[in-house]
Amino acid sequence: MKQTNFKRDCINNIVHNKKLLFITTKNIDYIRNSQEIDSLKKSAAEVRVIGYSDKGYISRLIKIYVQLLTISLKSYEVIFVGFAPQLIVPFFSFRFKKKIVVEDFFISLYDTMINDRKKFKQNSILAKILLYLDKITLKKAHEIIVDTCAHGDYFVKELEADKGKINILYLTADSSIYYPRLTQKPKELSNKFLVLYFGSILPLQGINTILECVEKMKNISSIVFEIIGPVSKAHMEKYKACENLIFIPWLSQSALAEKISEADLCLAGHFNSTIGKAARTIPGKAYIYNSMKKPMILGDNSANRELFEEDNINNYYVEMGNSDKLKEKILYVMKKKNFKEN
Repeated sequence: MKQTNFKRDCINNIVHNKKLLFITTKNIDYIRNSQEIDSLKKSAAEVRVIGYSDKGYISRLIKIYVQLLTISLKSYEVIFVGFAPQLIVPFFSFRFKKKIVVEDFFISLYDTMINDRKKFKQNSILAKILLYLDKITLKKAHEIIVDTCAHGDYFVKELEADKGKINILYLTADSSIYYPRLTQKPKELSNKFLVLYFGSILPLQGINTILECVEKMKNISSIVFEIIGPVSKAHMEKYKACENLIFIPWLSQSALAEKISEADLCLAGHFNSTIGKAARTIPGKAYIYNSMKKPMILGDNSANRELFEEDNINNYYVEMGNSDKLKEKILYVMKKKNFKEN
């Protein structure tokens, strides 16, 4: 499907020399927040941030709501609403009158809760409420930021977003943490082909496809898989017979960077072929692997191809949801790197 050419790099012009209030319901150090705040500070005259680092989402929301009800907004010319503007804009638009409202519409609540995580049925009352929140939030924005052209097209088609308001802002990795380096593998893995995957193990990321691939390669002693993240006990139990599979709990960013640097090949994805959102978003880990100059396997979709050219050197593509094709691609890269399959 041909993608729309949306605006690029116009947000800094909008906020240039203006006083700006940045609001986010996500933790402040979330990569998307950090990137946007750093960029806005370079252009705006002043940036005030309303956001919190509490672990609980409800706790953060309550604190933000109290702030928005009590602080004076008179001096701010632009209201920038970061992660999940659907939880802010519909309820506080009465306070944002005569302000320029910029929204980072990173996710659709309806798409995430209904199609992705399947929390509610499509025709349920809650589904209709989520769809309404998505549409009214988009309608009230002066400018809308999205993460990919594929997502922008989806929001225009399915949520009636005004395509003239949409701006593309791709993620970037923190290069102070994720940079190329030479790191020796642990001694016990020194002669192994090391394949690494990390993630929050959300359904759209395709952990089942990865683990099915691992199981099909469990008798290849020259390869080892490291999976970093909150993998369920059920998954661990199911694949405990795979002796070449190592599960690692979540790591700090610096420790994760060291692990990535040890790997011979990284899995980016997304690999789930049944959730539409997986084909419209670029996985955050792809930006990190790219920043560290690590070879990676990406799911073959239009979003990934917006940024990452298939060169069969650093960027390899594979059919989403197909563990056999993933196995073939891993073996292909192994052979290119002169590792013998045994």
